[in-house]
Amino acid sequence: MMKLVRSTGWVAALVLVSGTAVAQQPAGKDWPTYGGNVWNQRYSGLTAISTKNVNQLVPRSILQTGIPKQGSFENTPIVIGSNAFVTTPFNTLIAYNTDTRKEIWRYEHKLGTTIYCCGPNNRGVAVHGPHVYMGTLDARLLAFDATSGKVAWDVEVADPTFGYSITHAPLVVGNNVIVGVSGGEYGIRGHVTAYDAVSGKQVWRWYSIPAPKGDPTFDPTAPNGWWGDWVKSTPEGNGLNRDIGKEKGDSAKNADAWTRGGGGVWMTPAYDPESGTIYVAVGNPSPDLDGSQRPGDNLYTDAVVAIDAASGKTKWYYQTVPHDVWDLDAVSPPVVAKIDNKKVVLHAGKTGWLYILDAANGKLVKKSDAFVPQENIFALPTGGQGTRMLPGANGGAEWSPISVDPTLGYAFVAALHQPMWYRTNYAPWEKGRLWLGSAFVAIPGEEQYGLLSAINLKTGKIAWQKKVPQPMMGGTLSTAGGLTFTGEGNGNFNAYDSKTGNLLWQYNAGAGCNSAPMSFEWKGEQFIAVACGGNFQLNFPLGNSVVIFGLPKPYTAAAK
Repeated sequence: MMKLVRSTGWVAALVLVSGTAVAQQPAGKDWPTYGGNVWNQRYSGLTAISTKNVNQLVPRSILQTGIPKQGSFENTPIVIGSNAFVTTPFNTLIAYNTDTRKEIWRYEHKLGTTIYCCGPNNRGVAVHGPHVYMGTLDARLLAFDATSGKVAWDVEVADPTFGYSITHAPLVVGNNVIVGVSGGEYGIRGHVTAYDAVSGKQVWRWYSIPAPKGDPTFDPTAPNGWWGDWVKSTPEGNGLNRDIGKEKGDSAKNADAWTRGGGGVWMTPAYDPESGTIYVAVGNPSPDLDGSQRPGDNLYTDAVVAIDAASGKTKWYYQTVPHDVWDLDAVSPPVVAKIDNKKVVLHAGKTGWLYILDAANGKLVKKSDAFVPQENIFALPTGGQGTRMLPGANGGAEWSPISVDPTLGYAFVAALHQPMWYRTNYAPWEKGRLWLGSAFVAIPGEEQYGLLSAINLKTGKIAWQKKVPQPMMGGTLSTAGGLTFTGEGNGNFNAYDSKTGNLLWQYNAGAGCNSAPMSFEWKGEQFIAVACGGNFQLNFPLGNSVVIFGLPKPYTAAAK
């Protein structure tokens, strides 16, 4: 049930965020979309907070959401003018006044069936004209009146009883709102769908698991369906230890595997208005680790895919790990950038490499040096104790968004080091049941930690790297003030010199700062905001607050 609170201080100041100018410029006074701009660069052009004064940062406001149920608090607030929007793990949406920091209205979603992997979370909203959009854990997409919080329309994107859910922030492109589904661990068939932003009617649907010829959803970019070309290695030449002959022999008895092939879309796509292209990262196949039940390359899982924004048709794909049996799927959101005036798409992989792709055709421009330790990568899981493998099932880079400083030409990646045993076992598909088909287990006694890396986009080399005590989950923000911000599971929120990697400032928020930060300007002041509510999956301390930092403001006694 919706609780509605009104305030005379509420002034609607909403803008369309899909124009070319927004895409090619850093985020400025507002933070209008999940990635800061539709290129997903998470780069703020504000300079008031810089390397020279960041050590003076203090909490200027703490938004206590007051949610009764906590989970992975992974929200990035959206700020447009005097409006701020925050979502919580179980789909409470709160509107705040940017000036007073007071709640204006609150919507508490009454969840139906919820089947989801890796802890409850919601990463944010999209805004289009007078409407705000939120996806839910029970796989619905809702549109709200931004000034009142009333529901304008509500559609079921997919059947949640099969394991479908929505966790990422939607993306607005023109007059469409675009959303993908999670659930690759349950034997779904993943998809991305565009809805008319005003009416909620479906405009197109793109399936992340291509169908064979003869099916109405056949995709000519994958003429052999999700089986692909039966490749023996990654596109860069890393051997995958596949028994292609056995796979082809098993293909007839697994002919319908594509109907439950997985391919969730965990994170908000990037969008390039100039080419009219959406760039999507697609997650793991189903069953997650048992390749015997899904012969073939398992397209488009573990891939970055370019989709025509108007028609929903595939333009190209780059599959980082064909026939994945390690859960090294593509989850960190793609980013559009320019290198020497060439437009590229960046993706930080669970594999531990940053992939730099030609935005026009998907060809590999460069693969970075490894930003985490790698050991036995692509060695097959075994029975008994299992196969030791690094990076491990969480990466590398997990869902955490990267940021890009276009003036330095650096990408900043928050990553994990978690050695794991990979063990094989067989499991049949059951509706709505977790379908891993094998197991991955952290190795007792081995050190786990996080790594923050600055990657030179021209060379692919690591410019600098910093180690923190716990695996990093949450993402980064970079600013024109020469700073990169990111959080830790122990509650630390850190500011680094983007050029050198020197730690310049740190604040402990109590709960884990495991969300992607953002920056905005209000009344001439720059602020940095981050949700510090921990991470369910990694057992980091939970909480319910968004902390807003700024430079100290002179004390003024209250009027008597």
